[in-house]
Amino acid sequence: MATTADASITPAAGPAFALLGTVQTALIFTLTSLTVPLPRIGRELSLGRDDLVLLSAAYGLAFSGLLLLGGRVADRFGGRRGLTVGLLVFTTASLAALLVPGPGTLLAARFAQGAGAALTAPAAMAVLRTTLPDTAAYGRAMATWGGLSVLGATAGNLLSGVVSALTSWRLTFAVPVAVGSLTLTLAPRLLPTTPAFAGRSLDLLGASLATAGITLVSYGLVLTDSHPWGTRSVLAPLLTGAALLAAFLITEHRAHDPLLPLGFLRDKRRALALAAIGLTAAGVATTFILLSLHLQQDRGWSALRTSAAFVPFAVALIGSGRTTGPLIARYGAPAVTACGLALSATGLALLALTGLAPHSPYAYGLLPGLLMLATGAAAAFAGAAVLATDGVEARETGLAGGVMNTAMELGPTVVLAALLTLGSDTTSLAATAAAFAAVALLHMRVKQRTHSPRELSP
Repeated sequence: MATTADASITPAAGPAFALLGTVQTALIFTLTSLTVPLPRIGRELSLGRDDLVLLSAAYGLAFSGLLLLGGRVADRFGGRRGLTVGLLVFTTASLAALLVPGPGTLLAARFAQGAGAALTAPAAMAVLRTTLPDTAAYGRAMATWGGLSVLGATAGNLLSGVVSALTSWRLTFAVPVAVGSLTLTLAPRLLPTTPAFAGRSLDLLGASLATAGITLVSYGLVLTDSHPWGTRSVLAPLLTGAALLAAFLITEHRAHDPLLPLGFLRDKRRALALAAIGLTAAGVATTFILLSLHLQQDRGWSALRTSAAFVPFAVALIGSGRTTGPLIARYGAPAVTACGLALSATGLALLALTGLAPHSPYAYGLLPGLLMLATGAAAAFAGAAVLATDGVEARETGLAGGVMNTAMELGPTVVLAALLTLGSDTTSLAATAAAFAAVALLHMRVKQRTHSPRELSP
């Protein structure tokens, strides 16, 4: 999906769309690229569980915390300029991680990667908006764009397992280095110059409060993996982060040119779309983590065999992504999002019933649920991406990209932390399925607003 232009995109815009889509896929690939090899990293670098949790979360903490600022930077200075700066940071940090001499440098590189990604992701959407100025064409492109993040997360889990089993886990960082270098080389030729809205301020106070608040809350939730909720190490960042976010909301309400206009989130369609994006990202992440641990720890599978078990998931994901655009064109984004969430809920329920049983055969114990989850997640992500960006003015495209990616990053952190309190993996999957079903029901009540299916058809 990342390298194939949507059928509705003109030949001139096709290469630009493919390049930007590859960037988006690489950003999410990097988020999950250390999940499978974490045990091996711990052995090689002599890291304990807490250190590994922080190392795994460092990229996401910086990414989610800085996304709102990254969106405003793209709107203020222009998408292509923001993309260039972000990719320089992202690629340099990835190269440092590839050549890392020790755990301290690796941790710093992961934080820097996340900061570069936070500048890059919303800027890529701003450039895409300039590439496709027609509203209907942009909406069709977003239907494909929405599935790229799930594809990137899946590729990160699959490829990291294969690479760590055959060579060194460090080589997973070669992917973002290659994508970043290629994009920086081709951008001047393939990507259009994007407008800069010079009259906009960056709202540095709001940016500081949002970044610190989101980062501290996320960090506190990550710590619940290894510390009880009531301990000081968890409560201190959670409460401090919550206080900073409350101050952020007060500041934004009073600001002349806020970092995040509160009216942007009052749109019920957009709010539900963001909920669907966060929940879908969380459902896929939860499934990969729980099943990876189950297959390796309970069934004794190798990392390579575990990665191979998710190959059909990736195939179903790509296949669903290629067919979702026409479905959105025919039935509308709300209906496709609702159906995708419902199908994902069914897949998660099947995994809860049969997937974690000790002697459940892969072919009819795990595979049916995985295929349903992949097919539904791709459809839900695509439809929700269209809804989240529908009606957004060109001068706020970076903001929309920042908000959408923030939901994508925070969803897994919040949901995984909540599921840890349930104890049982089966209960966790069942609870996630119930959440998918609830959000699907809400989306069934949403009506297509800006575009009719006829306007969105290729």
